[in-house]
Amino acid sequence: MPGDLQPNPEALLRGATAWIRQETPTGDVDAVGRLVALVERQSQEAGLVTDRFVCVGHADGLRVRAPWRRGRPGILILAHLDTVHAVGSLVEQPIRVDGDRLYGPGSYDMKGGAFIALQALQTLVGAGAATALPVTILFVPDEETGSLSSRTVTETEARQHKYALVVEPCRDGGAVVTQRSGSARFKLRFNGKAAHAGIDHAAGRSAIAEMARQILRVEAMTESTRRLTLNVGTARGGTRANIVPDRAEIEVDARFPDQATGEAIVNYLQRLRPDDPDVELAVDGGISRPAFQRTEDVARLYEIARAAAADVGFDLPETATGGASDANLTAPIIPTLDGLGVDGGGAHTMTEHLLISSLAPRCALLIKLMQRLV
Repeated sequence: MPGDLQPNPEALLRGATAWIRQETPTGDVDAVGRLVALVERQSQEAGLVTDRFVCVGHADGLRVRAPWRRGRPGILILAHLDTVHAVGSLVEQPIRVDGDRLYGPGSYDMKGGAFIALQALQTLVGAGAATALPVTILFVPDEETGSLSSRTVTETEARQHKYALVVEPCRDGGAVVTQRSGSARFKLRFNGKAAHAGIDHAAGRSAIAEMARQILRVEAMTESTRRLTLNVGTARGGTRANIVPDRAEIEVDARFPDQATGEAIVNYLQRLRPDDPDVELAVDGGISRPAFQRTEDVARLYEIARAAAADVGFDLPETATGGASDANLTAPIIPTLDGLGVDGGGAHTMTEHLLISSLAPRCALLIKLMQRLV
């Protein structure tokens, strides 16, 4: 279509690579802060309006706004700058290009998506192509550990906007996400009674034995066909092999398809009782992110995005996923579309990569989507 704004593929590759080169493990305030400063500087140089917000225990978050703010609900784009990779990962996983793949820690999740979001807005500003709605990009520093510090800001911004677009990586070769499981975290602690394992075993009360019985109960709640999973991710206890263990604990990750199921899981776990009446069981935790459900408003937003993708020249399927993101925080408030970032694979591993060929089309999709939403 004449007049289409076309992002420059070479510039996208250079810019994304520069962001990937900045290592940003969530808890490293200085490391994440360096990328925040870079994004802030690039945004200001492009004529965008920026302001930082405090995230206790983490680097600052950053709001980037289009200069055409009109005091009406607009488009909120969500991105995170933190990754799971420690500083030094670039030594083990150097940035490299192999065919269509750009390898590097955090490239897929989600430096690539975060970068093309900013580039899309910069392209619109540079062309003087103001959108019908105001646009805000929210860069948070703590998504990989649950967005505990940034959550309030994200939810507050959502209430002031009309749509949320999330640039987490796409799924299944290009699909956007229109449904995500909710998530919950729990810690179960077991207190028994220590005793000498050889001399006085019967006097002891094994916390580990009780833990094992409860692990089976917890895992048995999983129903994968319903996107309901309970995973005992850690288990620890005891001190030495010749002592009946008086302490043990497990950590449980739960994923659920809807809020009612999530609340039922919380209720089930909090009502667990030990088989051994001489062992105490304490359950802490609850829902951390609500479910992101495919509502009629989400379906309409998806159809707008699908038509925009067709104009760019590619199909845009949709999918559901058990993973959680900040889309879970905005979806109960405003229509949300996730998975708008780059294609690739190997998230959270030493083979993480994005597909270079996805940078320009996904950036063009974001440009068109911002132009079409009213």
